[in-house]
Amino acid sequence: MTAIKHIPPDFYSAIAHLGIEFDDGDVAQLANYLDLLLETNKQFNLTAIKEPEDAWTKHILDSLSLISSLTKEGAEHVVDVGSGGGLPGIPLAISMSEVTFTLVETTKKKAMFLSDVVEQLGLNNVTVIAERAENLATKDGGFRDIADAVIARAVGPLNVLLELTVPFAKVGGVVLAIKGERAPIEVEDATKALHILKAEVIESTRTTTGTVLSIRKLESTPSKYPRVAGEPKRLPLGKGQGC
Repeated sequence: MTAIKHIPPDFYSAIAHLGIEFDDGDVAQLANYLDLLLETNKQFNLTAIKEPEDAWTKHILDSLSLISSLTKEGAEHVVDVGSGGGLPGIPLAISMSEVTFTLVETTKKKAMFLSDVVEQLGLNNVTVIAERAENLATKDGGFRDIADAVIARAVGPLNVLLELTVPFAKVGGVVLAIKGERAPIEVEDATKALHILKAEVIESTRTTTGTVLSIRKLESTPSKYPRVAGEPKRLPLGKGQGC
C-alpha cells in the first residue's frame, strides 16, 4: 500500500482553502504515516477508516484544519490528548516542524505504535507519553499549565473533554477540539463545565470535515481538577458536580 498514490482529486484545493502551504517532503511524510497507520490497523484497531482515499480527507485534512488556529495563537508547545493512532498530532507535527508536540495516549499498544511512527518518520519534534491525562495534569503530574495549545479529536463529549484538556493549558492558552455537527449542543451541555474550569468558547469554525471549537483558559484550573482517573467520564462536570 502506498497512500501517496491515492490522494483524492480535491485534496490540494481543500488544503489551499485552509491557507496551508506544504514544505518539500511534507506530503510524502503524510503518506508514509498513513501507510503505517492503515497497515498496523490490520493488526489492532486504530481507526475505522480503512481506505487511503478516505483517510486523506477524514484524517489528514481534518487534522490539518487546526493549523490556522495554532498559527494564530503562536503555539510553540502543543499537547494532543487521547492521540490514539496519532490524530491530529502526527499530521500537524509533520506540517509544523517548528512546533513541539506531546502525544498523550493511555493505551500502551497505541502509544507503542506512536513511538514507532515517530522513530520511523524521524519526527524530532514529537514526544509520546503512555499515561492517563488525569494523572499527567494534576499538580504533581508534571504537565499541568505547560501547553500553549491542547488539541483533541474524538475523545468524548465536550463536558468530559474539557476536564481532560484544560488543566494542561497555560492561563491564556487554548484548547482546540475537533467536533462534528453536534458541536453547538455539546457547547450548551458544557456550560457549567466551562464555568467550573475557568474557560470559555471563543470561536466555533465549520470546516469541510467538521467543527473546530476554540476554548480559552481564562484563569488557573481549580486544584481539585482533573479528578481521579475515570471520574470525568463516569460523572461529567455539570452532572451533579458543583463548583
